[in-house]
Amino acid sequence: QVQLVESGGGLVQPGGSLRLSCAASGFTFSNYGMSWYRQAPGKEREFIAFISNIGGFTTYANSVKGRFTISRDNAKNTMYLQMNSLKPEDTAVYYCTRQPDYWGQGTQVTVSS
Repeated sequence: QVQLVESGGGLVQPGGSLRLSCAASGFTFSNYGMSWYRQAPGKEREFIAFISNIGGFTTYANSVKGRFTISRDNAKNTMYLQMNSLKPEDTAVYYCTRQPDYWGQGTQVTVSS
């Protein structure tokens, strides 16, 4: 069965960095585009970034453009989200997804001093 497992979240100070990982299994990872979403308390889940199946195309939400980088390693069945210059408003649970049907359990990112 399809499984997506996020890791790498935690507490970081404003201006800091984190790298999230999404380990995929149960399907041919290199056949699918993948995305990151996030959900802050009291807010709707929002799109963060997308990467095509072999990584040749990426797109980002305006709120993270220039600070976050999505990437993937198809040999490792893993997708990444490098997050730099983090702000308190980036605090959220971050999810990886093979839309529309498969979502990970999420990893908490808290940006606070």
